[in-house]
Amino acid sequence: MARKIEQLMIDGPAGRLEALLEEPEAETPSFAALVCHPHPQHGGTMHNKVVYRMARGLRSTGAVSLRFNYRGVNRSEGSYDEGRGEIEDARAALTYLRSRYPDLPYVIAGFSFGSRIAHRLVCDAPGAKFVICVGMPTWYFENENIIHCATPRVFIQSTNDQFGPRDKFQPAFDTLAEPKRLIWVEAQDHFFAGGLDEFESAVQQSATA
Repeated sequence: MARKIEQLMIDGPAGRLEALLEEPEAETPSFAALVCHPHPQHGGTMHNKVVYRMARGLRSTGAVSLRFNYRGVNRSEGSYDEGRGEIEDARAALTYLRSRYPDLPYVIAGFSFGSRIAHRLVCDAPGAKFVICVGMPTWYFENENIIHCATPRVFIQSTNDQFGPRDKFQPAFDTLAEPKRLIWVEAQDHFFAGGLDEFESAVQQSATA
């Protein structure tokens, strides 16, 4: 049986947000997952290959996934707001997802810029089962106070991420308070070139551990 797929326009703080809701195949969802895409000014959209693989990996473990485009991306209304408005876009998307599936626990995941959005959202307003931060740039550790967070955190990094190199990311991760987890994926770059299958497996692993 084909999975349920809905193309949506969600009410956001700066206008309607384009979104895609997908339920897992042949089963009732056991949790809900919001997936945030990378930087909108560098080509990031909800159709980014890492974001797609992340959503698919989560669905394979029983999630209903909601991907969305930030303000000003493709059909989403509004314009880029330096990360401030994009956090509010994610909050609006999460509100919609939880209203659709009020009885399900939820998680938030994001890639690159989206990992920062996801992390900020769950740490400011605890309630998620966990957050998955993929390809988080190391400068985020240096410019934000992220040591403590009540929500369990899973970080997935490429071994050759040019924005989060292993020799800098590992010691930064080590300073973070528990609960936390770090999964390294052997890949060629920030976008997990040559390692997308392993990346998707890591997402599945993080959701079932």
